[in-house]
Amino acid sequence: MSKQVRVRFAPSPTGPLHIGGVRTALFNYLFAKKNNGVFFLRIEDTDQNRFVPGAEEYIMEALEWLGISPDETIGKNEKFGPYKQSERKDLYKKYTELLINSGNAYYAFDTAEALDFQRKQHEEQGKTFIYNWHNREKLDTSLVISVEETAKRIAKGDDYVIRFKTPVDETLHLIDIIRGEVRFETNLLDDKVLFKSDGMPTYHLANIVDDHLMETSHVIRGEEWLPSMPLHVLLYRAFGWEAPQFAHLPLILKPIGNGKLSKRDGDKLGFPVFPLDWTDTSSMTKSMGYRENGFFPEAVINFLALLGWNDGTEKELFSLEELANSFDLNRVHKAGAKFDPEKNKWFNHQYLIQKNDSDLAKSFAPILTDKGISVSEIVLTKIVSLIKERANFVNEFWDLCEYFFVAPTSYDEKASKNWKTETPTLMQELISVLGEITDYTSLNIETIVKDWMTKNEIGMGKIMQPFRLSLVGALKGPHLFDIV
Repeated sequence: MSKQVRVRFAPSPTGPLHIGGVRTALFNYLFAKKNNGVFFLRIEDTDQNRFVPGAEEYIMEALEWLGISPDETIGKNEKFGPYKQSERKDLYKKYTELLINSGNAYYAFDTAEALDFQRKQHEEQGKTFIYNWHNREKLDTSLVISVEETAKRIAKGDDYVIRFKTPVDETLHLIDIIRGEVRFETNLLDDKVLFKSDGMPTYHLANIVDDHLMETSHVIRGEEWLPSMPLHVLLYRAFGWEAPQFAHLPLILKPIGNGKLSKRDGDKLGFPVFPLDWTDTSSMTKSMGYRENGFFPEAVINFLALLGWNDGTEKELFSLEELANSFDLNRVHKAGAKFDPEKNKWFNHQYLIQKNDSDLAKSFAPILTDKGISVSEIVLTKIVSLIKERANFVNEFWDLCEYFFVAPTSYDEKASKNWKTETPTLMQELISVLGEITDYTSLNIETIVKDWMTKNEIGMGKIMQPFRLSLVGALKGPHLFDIV
């Protein structure tokens, strides 16, 4: 690559960061690190009507928690700042004027009522209204009124928008890194609004101008932006700028059925689709976050990286550094990737069992504290070592080991069939045997108890299952003598 790789994640602060957006950020991050480039975060807040307080801070905190913080952003290495579009709005007007002067854009004064009339008229004829080459010279635009009249109307305060003048009769042959060649007919494109009379640019103009000024080399974004690719390439051409390379990532699909993964899917099936908890202040509804649900950030990253990409091997567990070293956009799939909540948990389990027992004990300790239970770190670390293989999350530890702290008061009814008439007598004898042991290591206890059973010709089933039932309240848990 001839110039430095510079890629960006450019979310709008309209709510919590969806897991699909996280994956887009991750792929940009990995691509930058693989190519010794720069990953930067730009907040695209030109649509002030959809701005949600707290969303910007949420995005920053989520990326930091996940370990993929940008190299440049608001307040950090602002080489091409500001990194917030609302603070750059004075830049955009002059670029629309360049397009007007070069004949690549025009003023449109159509009222909302006039456009609504056009839409209804087209619907009555079974057609769809598209504002483009076939009608732009029949509508209220600077293409049909004089320069002087246009200037007068602007000075008078008439509402207007500036629209891009899409070329006619062209077939665009564009290259997407993931999808190869994609073709678009310009006659089917509409003349998108680039700038509004309130002084704010639309996404399309601001996005192109900022990517150019911030020297973005590659635009890696979701598949939903593929239809915008021809307009963006045409805008680069109209400005006389070199366009970045484009790569459109496949959708993350619902676990069940068809379509894009949504918050509703997570609510319905009980899994998070946001990195952190989020409370919608308008409805006071709370959405689950990965962090608060007990996921490790590295497990979330590993899982997301393999949604739509693989390195060509059977390997599934990657550190962030390994992902960066292996990442290749040419290995990103074209088809959508189905979200699998169980596989998501599996990844967390893999990272949990690799964790240091002492660290897990420290994470578990506050749960015990909330229950009024105090235990030494040494004991807790030992307990954690016995149960972690059975857990996906630290918050599952209590259900797996509460019998270590609180004697069971109820028993698994299905398991009670192992409790026979002679069982109480045998258990009393076992208590006596245990009471004489001084070396309470698991192996020694097991040896003594089994020797006693052999000597007295007592079958394993008469002791082991009732013994476990007495300690745990069910036929579950780690090795019986480790529990003892």
